[in-house]
This record gives sequence, structure tokens and C-alpha cells, in this order.
Amino acid sequence: MADTLVPPKPLGDNNRDSVATSTASSYKAPVSASASHTSLPALASGEKGPPRKKRTAVYAAVALAAIAVIVVAVVVPVYFKVIKKDDSGASSASSGSPSTTAAAPEPTGGNNPTNNVITTGGDGSTVTKEDGTTFTYNNKFGGYWVFDPANPFNNSARAQSWSPPLNEPWRYGVDQIRGVNLGGWLVLEPFIAPALYEPYQPQAFDEWTLSEAIAANASSGGLQKVLEEHYSTFITEEDFAQIAAAGLNWVRVPLPFWAVSKLPEEPFLERVSWKYFLKAIEWCRKYGLRLQLDLHTIPGSQNGFDHSGKRENINFLRGNMGLANAQRALNVIRSITEFVSRDEYKDIVQMFGVMNEPASQRIGMDSLTSFYVEMHDMMRTLTGAGKGPWISLHDGFDFAAHTADTFMPGADRLAISAHLYFSFATPLNPAPLERQTRLPCTQWSNRFNSSLDRGIFVSAGEFSLGFNDCAYFLNGASAGYRYDGTLPSYTGPRIGSCAPWLDSSEWTDEVKENLKQLALSSMDSMQNWFFWTWRIGASSRTGQVNSPLWSYKLGLERGYMPTDPRTAAGSCGNSDPRTTTTFTPHTQNSITAAYRAAHPFPPTNIVDATGTLASYPETGAPVIMPSPEFKGFSVPTTQSGTWANDYAPVAGCTYPDPWNGVGVAVPACATGERKRFVKEPQA
Repeated sequence: MADTLVPPKPLGDNNRDSVATSTASSYKAPVSASASHTSLPALASGEKGPPRKKRTAVYAAVALAAIAVIVVAVVVPVYFKVIKKDDSGASSASSGSPSTTAAAPEPTGGNNPTNNVITTGGDGSTVTKEDGTTFTYNNKFGGYWVFDPANPFNNSARAQSWSPPLNEPWRYGVDQIRGVNLGGWLVLEPFIAPALYEPYQPQAFDEWTLSEAIAANASSGGLQKVLEEHYSTFITEEDFAQIAAAGLNWVRVPLPFWAVSKLPEEPFLERVSWKYFLKAIEWCRKYGLRLQLDLHTIPGSQNGFDHSGKRENINFLRGNMGLANAQRALNVIRSITEFVSRDEYKDIVQMFGVMNEPASQRIGMDSLTSFYVEMHDMMRTLTGAGKGPWISLHDGFDFAAHTADTFMPGADRLAISAHLYFSFATPLNPAPLERQTRLPCTQWSNRFNSSLDRGIFVSAGEFSLGFNDCAYFLNGASAGYRYDGTLPSYTGPRIGSCAPWLDSSEWTDEVKENLKQLALSSMDSMQNWFFWTWRIGASSRTGQVNSPLWSYKLGLERGYMPTDPRTAAGSCGNSDPRTTTTFTPHTQNSITAAYRAAHPFPPTNIVDATGTLASYPETGAPVIMPSPEFKGFSVPTTQSGTWANDYAPVAGCTYPDPWNGVGVAVPACATGERKRFVKEPQA
């Protein structure tokens, strides 16, 4: 069975029936000191630490610490004052093997928060959360957490011994991304958080209709109350600690555009999810995890799927409001870029997926590329050449076009992401599970190897264990399945019952082992990857997780996910070996004038647009995203000198509905300006 690069026609009325593709890039990062200029902390008792300088003060402090441990007869976190890092011996660890390469700080003792102390710990240490409760940190891979109350931007934490600490560069193509998505947390999806949607069936099938339903329910307590309860409980600090303990070193966090801004008529909860995204950044910092931010929703919808905010219609770069929606998207991307490029966050948020799963064949590849060139120039004008996060582009369900040597040549740190799922193939593979465990090796390895050989960094932004579509609400809220023939729009053959695949509590050891082998071959074939997703919520109807093939966390608990992802190495053998072991990523800043001229913005043609296009002039105040607040510590809020006004509606002008802009008339007042947003970025 060949895998499907172009998604099938919508099966469940444009739900997550073609969740395939996201981006990431490759690049040998320049060495840069962390914002806090600190080096690796001392480790908890029993851990192997980096080599220390042979100074009397070090030995004295270590001896004192050892005596203290013996006296109290317990393992406690290590406290020390951070001395400015000596960079003379720092170098990253290569993927797959432990490393102790960074210079350690000199401990000076003391545990007074007013004396610049850091609390850190490894396996078995006690972590105190912001609410005062505690949990035990279990990490058998040499990882350690760091929290510095005197300098909350300390980047010394390390997820595992084989992953570089945050204050050392990540070497794309050398260090291996082993990541997991935090889907369904800040962007709500029916199959990930079914308990939110179940009380509002059948009217709630995306976040737009769910928000309307909750707001209309007087007994709900209001939209903010309901969603904040979800945000604060669905993913917590302990999840980040568990992710590091699982051998994973990156997280991909989907974020909606309304975390930045929205129009008054849009029902989404504005800006509240940003507060929890800030928590994600700080928890990543604490546990040594790197973060890929993914802008999962786009004004007007970029694909018509339920996880784009509103299902059915595509109005981004399509229809008479297509340009205006693209301008709004640029506003959001610019505000986020400015924030994550600040010194305090750049070592954590190292990659920015600017648009999740755009339907490139429905939007048009030429128009989409014009937007990408404009977006690239805007971002790099803001950050400066060679600075800011990697730009990750989803392959738009056209892997070949996005990984061609002719696609945006010379872009500054550009990565491509593919979302690969067997569950959305047409038709589904009728073979039993045990005969599908090596399909990733034979179907996916070649594309990743050939791209890396040509210096194009490609990652799997999403994949799962779903070898069928048996996952509750996967094809849409209250929809059925193709596998068992219960999806109303499906006319193909029935393969079997979904009941066994909705309840993992009954799985045999053989089933679990086959699923584990499917996971290992997927990881080995993709090389750099993010599993979709970390957690699936339980159904309020059954009290169970009824999409177990999609939950990494549940897989660890029940024994069908590998406890050490490094064991994936070699699972595919030599089924499709790379032609070279070297990797020279594309990191230039040299998009040619000819390429820009061939892809102007606004695009020369927007699909399904008739007559005049609506657009916004650059008259709006730029949105500066707020920083987290720390007790007793002032966080600077800065903005780039290249900052310009946002695109904004003309005052007093009534624009067409941005979510239904195909074939509508545009008033003369809504035409705005169409000048190029930014000039070519300069070094």
C-alpha cells in the first residue's frame, strides 16, 4: 500500500481526516551563550556530572555537600551560586550517547533565594511546583531540572545525558529530535479532548461551534471558566517532567491565532491560551526541553479542518477575503516572532511552525509561496539574518514540491515538516497489524534520507500508531469509522470491528509488542520526529481513553510505546540507507531578486476571488505579547527597531465575513493598501 501525500477528500466533513504534514528545518546552529550566561548545574547525588575544573573551592564545596548528605541521610537537590560560564570547553553531545562536555559552575553553598541560588535535581529528587505541592522527578537518562528563583531565565537544564543542555547549541542533522506534540491543549480537538465536546453534541464540532455552545449555556460558568479549567489540568508541569523522563527532548505546541488577537465577531477566547503557552516555555526551560511553536489556526482557515478553528470553508488566500486574512496572519506571525526571538526565549523556542497543514492544492502553490516569501522577509527583517527561530513549513500535502531544490532556495534557516499517517490512507490497509509494523521503513525512509542528503532538513511533525481510523471522534465529533464501515460518507469495504482498538485495557502482550515495533520503525525511518500526541483525554461517556493508538503517555503506562526511544536505531536496517553521512543544511539568506519577482505579495492570482479583493492598510498598533511574571524579578519588554504598524480594518468600513468570503461583493472602502510589507532582510 502506497502512502498518501495528498490527503483524501474529506471523510468526516473536514475533520482530522488528513492530519498530515508539518515543518522543521536543518541547520548547524551558531554557538551562543544563554540569556543567563550560566553553565551546567551540579547534579543530584548519584548522577554523573560534567568534568569540573580542578580548583580548591570546587573540591571544598563538593566535600561540604557530601558531608551534608551523609548527615541528613537523604538525597536532596543541590544548591549553588552560578558563576559566569567558562565557554572554553563547551561542545554539544552527539545523538545517541551520553556526553559530559560543558564546564560546570563552581558551587559556593547557601540556599537563600536572595543569594542567587539555583535549585536543581536529577533522578529521585523532589520538585516543588508553583502552588507548593511536590512530586518526585524520575529520570533514568541522566537528565536534570533547574529552577533559579534569582534568575528565572537560567538555561542550564538538560533533558537527558545525550541531549545538549539548553545553553548549548542544538546541532541539526547531528543531534536527533525525539519529540512529542501537546495536541488538544491550547487548540481544542474533539478526539483529543472529547469530554469538552460530548455535552454539546451534535452542534459542537470545532472550536468555533464549541465556543458558541459553551457561551450559550448559562450553567457552564462561561467560556473562560471552562477553557481555563481545561488549560490548567489537561497538561501540567508534571507532564513536561515525564516527557523528559521518557527520553524525549523536544515538544511541539500547537497555538491558535486568537492567542494573539481576534476580531470582535469571532467567538474564540482571546489571549487566555497565551498565559499557558508562557507556562509551557518555562516548564521546557526547567526540564531542558526545546520547543517548536506551531501556529495551528489561521484567520479564515487554511484547510477547512476542525483543528483550524472553523470547519468546512477555506478563506486564507482564497476568495475575496483571502488577502485580508493573509494580512491578519502576518500580523500574528510577526507578534509571535518578536516575542520568541527575545534573548529570554530564543534558546527555548528554537523553531516556529508558521502554519499547520495548509491545503496547498486548494489554495494554489504559487499563492502560498508568495505568502511564504513575504513572511520569510518579514521575520528576518525583524530578527536579523541568521537570528531568531528556524522557520518550519508544513509540506502542504505535497512533499515533493516543498522539498524540491527549487522551493525557496537561499531562505534563512528553513525546515520542512511532513505529517505521516496510515489512518487516513485511501483505502485503508486491510492487513493485520503484525504485517504492517515495517511499513514506515519501506514507505517513508527514502523521502527523509534523500532530503537530508540534499541538505534539506525534514522532520515528521506528526505521526501516530493509528494503522486504522479506530479512534473516538477522529473523523469528526459523533462520526463513525471507515475500518468498520460506520462512517456515513464512506462507501468502501468493511475491514473489521473497531471495538478492540478503542480499549487498550484488553490488549494482549503480542498486540502491545507489535505496536511497539510499529513505533520503533516509524521513529527510525523519520529520524527527527514528533509523535501526535502526548495525551488523549478520557470520554465522559465511557470513562476511558478511546483513542489509545494516539496517546504516547498511555502507551508508556500500558507498555505499547518504547521506554527508551533510542532503541529505534536500526529498526529499519538497511531498507533504504542514506547515500552520504554528511549533512550541510541550507542556512543562507540569499533568496534571489528573480525568485521574489516570480512570487510577489499580494499574489497575482488568488483562487476563487472575483472582482475587487478586500485588504487592510498598515494603520494598526502592533501587538506586543506580554512576558511571564516572576515574583521579585523584572522581565524586560522590548521590541525591534524594525517594528511597523499592523494591518488593520479601515475605521467605519464594513468588510465581508472573513470566514465566508468566496463570491461576495467588497465595498470600495475595504480595498486598503497593497504595498509590499517589508523589504528584503539584510545581514
